[in-house]
Amino acid sequence: MTAAPSGPAFSVHDIPFSTHGSWFGISPVLAEKTYAEDLHLVSHQNGMHAVLRLVPLDPATGDRAETRLTATPSRLSWTHERGRIDLAYESPDTVRLRGKGASLCITAAARTLTPFTGTYFFSDPVDGAYVFTSYETGRRYRVTVLSGVVADASGRQALSSADRGLTITADAGGTWEAAVEELDSGRRPYTSLTTFSEVVAAAERAFADFADAVAPWRTSATPAAELAAYVLWSATVDPTGLVTRPAVLMSKHWMDKVWSWDHCFNALALAPGAPALARDQFALPFDHQDESGALPDSITHSEVLYNFVKPPIHGWTLAHLRRRLPESADRKELTDLYLRLERWTDFWLTARRVPGAALPHYQHGNDSGWDNATTFDPGPVIVTADLAAFLSLQLRELTDLAHELGRVDDARRWAGAAEATQAAMLDELWTGERFLARAVHSGDTWTSSSLLDLMPIALGEHLPSRVSSVLADRIKAHLTPHGLATELPASPHYLSDGYWRGPIWAPATVLIEDGLRRAGHHHLADEISTRFRALCETHGFAENFDALTGKGLRDRAYTWTASSYLLLAEAHELRHSEP
Repeated sequence: MTAAPSGPAFSVHDIPFSTHGSWFGISPVLAEKTYAEDLHLVSHQNGMHAVLRLVPLDPATGDRAETRLTATPSRLSWTHERGRIDLAYESPDTVRLRGKGASLCITAAARTLTPFTGTYFFSDPVDGAYVFTSYETGRRYRVTVLSGVVADASGRQALSSADRGLTITADAGGTWEAAVEELDSGRRPYTSLTTFSEVVAAAERAFADFADAVAPWRTSATPAAELAAYVLWSATVDPTGLVTRPAVLMSKHWMDKVWSWDHCFNALALAPGAPALARDQFALPFDHQDESGALPDSITHSEVLYNFVKPPIHGWTLAHLRRRLPESADRKELTDLYLRLERWTDFWLTARRVPGAALPHYQHGNDSGWDNATTFDPGPVIVTADLAAFLSLQLRELTDLAHELGRVDDARRWAGAAEATQAAMLDELWTGERFLARAVHSGDTWTSSSLLDLMPIALGEHLPSRVSSVLADRIKAHLTPHGLATELPASPHYLSDGYWRGPIWAPATVLIEDGLRRAGHHHLADEISTRFRALCETHGFAENFDALTGKGLRDRAYTWTASSYLLLAEAHELRHSEP
């Protein structure tokens, strides 16, 4: 039997080492812009918390060993001139460790223990395992030594400030092995049913199967596809806490949530090869839809936030998702989708539309997903063309769903609302050369140099050709050698690391590329796709990118960026494989 490929190598300083389903990863990233010298077990239950510090030691001296870190989807290794330590996931909540010629010190990341914070450490008299209990995650971390010896175990049952942990080293056999589990209150003593090599081989197969499912089209012309698949695979968590379904977090760094528009791009990328997971990604925010029909801003293990919303791109998403899924939804699923999307749409038509007004409004830049875009500088409570365009697309999708379900009157009503919303957008906000934003309270209007003002191109074929041509020309001005800058680089408000005031972002890229292509501007769409794919192939899957240098910014393992690459790469491969 041929061994499964080991998968792409990557830097754990950029991408955490983790596995599908796990709530923890192995990483030196402890918080936003906070990097440790050593790798840590970092859990995302109850927030992002570094729990255990993993320090390789030279057994000859007992000092910290200078090692080289290497990682593939199935194995993480510390190597030095006289030995190595390997780590692999046996299951989502258990890692296996094996060492030869090197020892490992496992200590609590927090040195101080209080009645409400920190990590308590003890030796379990039932099975002899070593247990760390974390106030921050509310979980236990059990270390079971399978072979080798514990050279030192300090701080057991210690209170207040102390060094807490153990050092595992080889016995006469020259190697050692251990297991580390994340668990709740209790579990049967750990027993090893497989060898370390079998654990690695199983992890290789699991990732290879996922990559083959979500990116079967990959070739040498899409060299980042396998790593993009790993970013998605490793950021997926099992349902627990407030996460009601298997969920692809935005990252297993500090952006460890699901935001209610980020999930759309992950659902689309997963749809052909992992349809059940794709359906779960689309549905997750709707599981937390409130009584007004609004979706939450974000969801994570122990927190659902409703203080903001996100833009209604879900009709656009669902239209694409239904085409990409290998099997059509049955009537029950279609009805559920319809009712959820209807409530989300009604929220915008009622709670976010002034009585008598034709168009809805945002209450803050965060509602748009473009938190600090310059469109919002004169005031955040505004009517914008991007919102009208997305809502019009959502109304069109509701029309199609209603037709399929035989709801003739509903279909007629939604179709009328879609046409009225788009007509009002053009009548009230289009000058003939650009779209305006309008303050809800004062009625004042203005324009900006933000790419947000050009997002109505997402309407694609529904836009008058004159309007889409003007938008396409303005979009070209935002196109740098690396992609679409979210603020014109010549603008006095442009900031290289200004979040939505300059950097390149994946969702804007995908929405604009799709709209341009549907509007017939194929050459520009091709150029945007080419530049963004090259950006990811060179600089990885960061949250966003410096528009002038291409450098990855902020969180460096962002799933919607990986998904956007997969979407554009797949479409590129399929276009070029057509006869």
